[in-house]
Amino acid sequence: MRKKITVVGAGNVGATLVQRIAEGGYADVVMIDIIDGLPQGKALDIQESAPILGFDARVTGTLSYDDTAGSDVVVITSGVARKPGMSRDDLVNINAKIITSVTGEIVRRSPNCIIIMIANPLDAMTHLALHLSKFPRERVFGMAGVLDTARFRTFLALELKVSVEDVQAYVLGGHGDTMVPLVRYTTVAGIPISELLPSEKIAGIVQRTRDGGAEIVNLLKTGSAYYAPSAAAAEMVKAVVFDQRRILPCSVYLKGEYGINGLVVGVPAKLGAGGIEEIIQIKLTPEEQKALQKSAGAVKELADILKL
Repeated sequence: MRKKITVVGAGNVGATLVQRIAEGGYADVVMIDIIDGLPQGKALDIQESAPILGFDARVTGTLSYDDTAGSDVVVITSGVARKPGMSRDDLVNINAKIITSVTGEIVRRSPNCIIIMIANPLDAMTHLALHLSKFPRERVFGMAGVLDTARFRTFLALELKVSVEDVQAYVLGGHGDTMVPLVRYTTVAGIPISELLPSEKIAGIVQRTRDGGAEIVNLLKTGSAYYAPSAAAAEMVKAVVFDQRRILPCSVYLKGEYGINGLVVGVPAKLGAGGIEEIIQIKLTPEEQKALQKSAGAVKELADILKL
């Protein structure tokens, strides 16, 4: 029997994620939204591609949370998208109301599910869902580091004219302007990036990574990124559904790891059937630790607004 995954939100990120999950044959998918016709129409359109692409996953669009009951994984994409000139911080109060409602509906119907948060501000919304659900921290975490790392790897591969598959990197910290790309752990086919690019070029790529979401928002003008975010979320869903035990950067609630307590911050974690199965602690230099603490400070400001 296939697993059941619910995606909350039928916007660009949600619908594209449903498409990726269905085409990958990971599980049956339920897409829920509040706009009548939107999830139903998109779900039907995706389902009708099944004979062409050869997948048997069932895709359902709905307005009712009753159809989500018994989900194994719930991915929350709902919320107001960032607009030009709007920071993630501006979103906190608006999206907190949405996440509060969604979390309550999900927990009542799928008390044993794993929740993956995508809605922004990512770290604060993950913390809020964890607080409201009363789930263990292993079952509520956010998608940020996978996306930020993918952007970092993309920019490096383009600069060096190499395959993205040869670029390995980690981006830690909060999902925002204070994220921490770990240059020291970044390699290309095992070669440290510092041996391939001058420091000023690396610094420029690090900054472009931090501005990655804003760069796309400014280009689109009427929306935000969704192809890469949905791909990042699909990678995390796959790791859970197939118990892959992938080590991926995830936004998780820390209890003293990395010297941070009581905040949701992006760190490397082993992701499998139980959700976060282990938080991987790597040694940081004093400079890296300071940057991570600064990022945690930015996350705390939002948590304080929500009184978490």
